[in-house]
Amino acid sequence: VQLAESGGGLVQAGGSLRLSCAASEFTLDAYAIGWFRQAPGKEREFVAGISWNGGDKSYADSVKDRFTISRDRLQHTVSLQMNNLKPEDTAVYYCAIALRASLTTAKTGYRYWGQGTQVTVSA
Repeated sequence: VQLAESGGGLVQAGGSLRLSCAASEFTLDAYAIGWFRQAPGKEREFVAGISWNGGDKSYADSVKDRFTISRDRLQHTVSLQMNNLKPEDTAVYYCAIALRASLTTAKTGYRYWGQGTQVTVSA
């Protein structure tokens, strides 16, 4: 299973970015998907997750009310809309497949990971 993230980049504080996660030769539709991020010198942390049908979502406290995770079943992708970005959101963002339908926030619950996409927020 190969995952690919897209949509990262450089943005000023207060700006927005939309990340997308897609899989090659595999469909994401039946599985929970998570977004994680890792800043330099820090542990990889959970950002947002969504269950297989989109009925259950979870967000880290630091991104609640600013980030929105969603699924597009026509495109077989999972997106992370990030609004009102802050410099502390700067990190490499990864999507991951849980290989289970229900949502989990634990890193250990995710089996396959993408290579990551850099998000840099300038002050």
